Amino acid sequence: MKHTTKCSFAQLGTFLVLLPMLSLALLSALPDSQAGWITCPPRLALLAAGSDKRGPCQRKRLSWRSRWQNGWRYLRRSWTAVLGRSLLLGLLWASSGRRGPAWLLLGPGLWWLWQGLLVAYPELGQQIVWRALGWLLWQGQRGLLIGYLLLGLDLWKEEMSSWNLAEPRWSLERQHLPALGLGCAICGREEPWVEVQAQEEGGYQVEFCGHFQMAISGDDLFRQRLFMLMLRAWEVPGPQRGSRRTRDGRTPFVRQVQLAEWFGLPHPCVSRLERDWLRGDWANLLSQRLPEEVLTADLIERIVTVCATFPHWNREEVYEHLHWQGLGVSQRQVRQAMQDSGWTKLRQELRQRQGWTRQRFSGSEKWLLQELLQQNQALLEHLEQGKALPSEQRVALEDLQTLGQELGLTEKPPLPTRPWLLRVQRVLFGHWEEVTDESIRCPQCGTDNIGRKSRKPRLKKFYDPEGNLQELEVFRYYCRNRDCPRKSFTHFPPGLVPYSRHRLEVHVLALQAYSWSYSTYRRVGQTLQVSEMTVYRWVSAWGQELLPVAAVFGLVRSSGVVGVDEKYVLVPKNDKPAGKNRRWMYVYLAVDAHTYDLLHIAIYAHNTKESAQAFLLALRAKGYKPQVLVTDLRRDYGPVVAQVFPKARHHECIFHAEQEIGRYLRETWGRDYAQKHPQVEEMRQAVIAIFQARTKRTAQKRYQALLARQAEGVQKEPQLQWVYDFLEQHWPALVNAVESKIIPRTNNAVEMVIRRFDQHYQNFCGFESIQTARVYLGVFEKIYRFTPFSDDAQPAIRGRSPLEIAGYDLSEMPMPWLCRGYSLEWPVKAEVADVPSS
Repeated sequence: MKHTTKCSFAQLGTFLVLLPMLSLALLSALPDSQAGWITCPPRLALLAAGSDKRGPCQRKRLSWRSRWQNGWRYLRRSWTAVLGRSLLLGLLWASSGRRGPAWLLLGPGLWWLWQGLLVAYPELGQQIVWRALGWLLWQGQRGLLIGYLLLGLDLWKEEMSSWNLAEPRWSLERQHLPALGLGCAICGREEPWVEVQAQEEGGYQVEFCGHFQMAISGDDLFRQRLFMLMLRAWEVPGPQRGSRRTRDGRTPFVRQVQLAEWFGLPHPCVSRLERDWLRGDWANLLSQRLPEEVLTADLIERIVTVCATFPHWNREEVYEHLHWQGLGVSQRQVRQAMQDSGWTKLRQELRQRQGWTRQRFSGSEKWLLQELLQQNQALLEHLEQGKALPSEQRVALEDLQTLGQELGLTEKPPLPTRPWLLRVQRVLFGHWEEVTDESIRCPQCGTDNIGRKSRKPRLKKFYDPEGNLQELEVFRYYCRNRDCPRKSFTHFPPGLVPYSRHRLEVHVLALQAYSWSYSTYRRVGQTLQVSEMTVYRWVSAWGQELLPVAAVFGLVRSSGVVGVDEKYVLVPKNDKPAGKNRRWMYVYLAVDAHTYDLLHIAIYAHNTKESAQAFLLALRAKGYKPQVLVTDLRRDYGPVVAQVFPKARHHECIFHAEQEIGRYLRETWGRDYAQKHPQVEEMRQAVIAIFQARTKRTAQKRYQALLARQAEGVQKEPQLQWVYDFLEQHWPALVNAVESKIIPRTNNAVEMVIRRFDQHYQNFCGFESIQTARVYLGVFEKIYRFTPFSDDAQPAIRGRSPLEIAGYDLSEMPMPWLCRGYSLEWPVKAEVADVPSS
């Protein structure tokens, strides 16, 4: 396909001007002033050097000033001829299509300067080199004139052959004649023109020439985008500039920065439009519902995601949710997205065919749990790297939290912190400084910028150490610190606790009697002459309201080898579905394998892969990054450990492996299989010998020897195939402990902590609910970590608590002495006010 414009008569004037000059150039005997000669150069009237008959003494030497005056006089008189020859050469060069470099036009000028020097210094004419140079300059400019003349005539012949004289108007495909001020300097045409040519590969090439104008409506976003893309498609012929190329390898004439400035758009928006154009993404490029609104594919995806997350929401609820998240979307866009995606039709069909209502349709708790775990792991990764959570993940997390509220799965908020427990914390953990003055300070922030709230005091009743009921006047104060969460407080003397007539000493003794002596709430209440529910409240406060150990010390210590195991406990009151294990829940423990420190403890309703992942994520959130994780033979731990701790090595307990093999053999051949089936007992002894090897090389050699006897053993006892499959499946996670100084062979550290937990758990035979179980787990964690091991324990840990073995300094804390069974000195030394250290 090709479109051409008509030929201009102004171009004929170009040939009429050029024709006389070409005629003069063909004449060879014209005067020098006409600048039309080519073949007969002017001759200089100079005296030959050999005709001078005078002797050296009779010759008159010319001074250098006279020489330059003669040369300048000649140059001044002959410059018009040189200018004429240069113009003629330039016209011929332009008419031939500008072939060759432009500096060739300086040829006549160089020959003119050569003549001027010859006039100034006639003796140069005697030198052969100088005369050869003059001959080369003359023949060079002469050859240029004749060559460009022939090239121009050849090009003119080609143009003449393309003219269509049968039509009233001439049509030229392309012109390369010199303009001489009468048309385009490139094509020679006077009026604008455009040409479109079809390429062999199927594309099109467009060529413009002239001055054009184009008007685009400002209220039509569709036309504006097409206009911007058209501007980006323009390219300048010739060598490409050295700027950055586009995705398709072009260097457009109009830059993206210029388009962004002209149309008032951000630079990334212009780049996105060009990307959509290259991809053929018409949904994003051309979709529009209002002049100021564009319904892109990303926006449709976000709206549909909200609809799928909350399928029972209508259009108004979806719009309010997106608007609350700060997404600039209109109700018309929400309605159009729901229609285009088919969501509106799907809801109508579900109502008609399935009877879908708001009450009957609910989400999957398992899917929600998986999404929450993935979001928590992503959050931990960003926090460990010191980065903020991306906006996309924040939006996804908000959607999951909202969906959890819709399903009634929202965690209950924690109980508010009781201010009197701050006094317990000061006494037991000992990281508070005493204040020597008698000023009254806020128990929360420690500031003395306070004011009395009322003039009338309150009466505080309490039991003194002798058991007598006493009465004391106390006042209530305002805290004027704006950053303090407490607005007012009641000032009590040291040792008194609000909402209780018993002193702080009795509260601490209740905790010591219950935990250290493995007693019950009833026995402790009888000893202290209080009710068992009062003792329960006092002890439970330790598990949910005191600071965790990591917050007390401000650092995390671990050997890098962590054992994980779980224990089932009885929880009668729960909301689990009816089934065989409805009343049983599972306590997960993470214990340092070398220090026996209880790093984390939690209870979950189900013993599933999701529960194990949530437990390991909570362990990671505390700051622990183990190098080795030791577990039992539970298959759920393998992929979960690789996901939460990708750099940690997973080891399975060798004792559990031997125990599992022995259990299978007893269930298959009976308890007396060693006497009735000696081959089976021989195989069990071979497995034990593998894991008792001192070096990994020996263990591998014994394992290969066992595999070599597999065919013979399975042929006699087919049930032994299970043992070989079991070893093949668990072998990599079992053999890594052989010959290792870091990885323990067993998970005995966790088992020891579980036995200590059973000593407390067996006193009350089950928890009432999962909430009370979580409270007690907090109590057990603090008591266990501060309690020293007995004198009959291993020599390496004897007489020291797990925190002391881990490297924490407990010398300034009264808490270890309380867990040893010693009573603290009462009354407390801090008889004056005390505040947290800075």
